[in-house]
Amino acid sequence: MGFGASIVTMAVGAILAFAVTATVQGIEIATVGWILMILGAFGLILSLIFWSSWGGPGTRRVVTTRRDDINLLP
Repeated sequence: MGFGASIVTMAVGAILAFAVTATVQGIEIATVGWILMILGAFGLILSLIFWSSWGGPGTRRVVTTRRDDINLLP
């Protein structure tokens, strides 16, 4: 889960947990919201931990070239 998806998941979870007052038989909407917020926070933490390996700011790409045009045989 990326940074943006984590934020969206946490926002949807917060809306379900705190703003929705509707009731559905068999499903507790506030609990679903809390679960989504926890999953979003977990995804956000993982995104921040692995930021450098995913090409975040500060990473540089090193390009090496090889020249094969030198004739070493007599």
